[in-house]
Amino acid sequence: MVLALFIAFLFLGCAEAERDNPQDPKASNYDPSLIKVSYGGRTYKIVVIGSQTWMAENLNYEVSGECYGDDPSNCATYGRLYDWATAMNLPSSCNTSTCSDQINNPHRGICPEGWHLPSKAEWDALESYVERNSGCSGCSEFRLKATSGWNHEGNGTDNYGFSALPGGYSGCEACDSYFDDVGDYGWWWLASEHNATGASHRFMYHGFGLSPPAFSSRPKNLGFSVRCIKD
Repeated sequence: MVLALFIAFLFLGCAEAERDNPQDPKASNYDPSLIKVSYGGRTYKIVVIGSQTWMAENLNYEVSGECYGDDPSNCATYGRLYDWATAMNLPSSCNTSTCSDQINNPHRGICPEGWHLPSKAEWDALESYVERNSGCSGCSEFRLKATSGWNHEGNGTDNYGFSALPGGYSGCEACDSYFDDVGDYGWWWLASEHNATGASHRFMYHGFGLSPPAFSSRPKNLGFSVRCIKD
């Protein structure tokens, strides 16, 4: 009897400790701002949405890639822009040739250990969760966007702390870098390729009711953002 009471006391104590834990999404005092991961000399906020754990910021890992407009302050705000091969941590030749046999599931790429570039299925799961819990259809983008930083009144409500920002993209024309769409579009690589020169991505823009489709293929040599998801 004494042993049973002792075990019950321990269980209740553990349960109470779990409820009083700002890093536990199920706790009443949960504070997502306290959940972070350190990588490459930087600390990133992370957020739990449904059964998934995402970085709440774009990656700014200095393996390569560019700051929008070659301005370091834009890397601090939007993260770094990477071509697809760099984001996937594959040979640069993969930007112009098929490398599907080198893609793992999940595929870490340049994300921290224990994290990876998201698949389309994982983006789909994120948006389905948001819409299901918001009781709406086609509203996930609005609820995942940051509350500021989007042009043309395109800000969102950021209900889930995902804080999607319009980091724009970079490209190369006659080997001269150019940048476009900051404030209007956010582009994120997915861990899959479409063909030898194109890879899959997710994008959001300042408006809603996306056209063209939110998921499509773009040239691998463009510089897009990277948002990592936990394994």
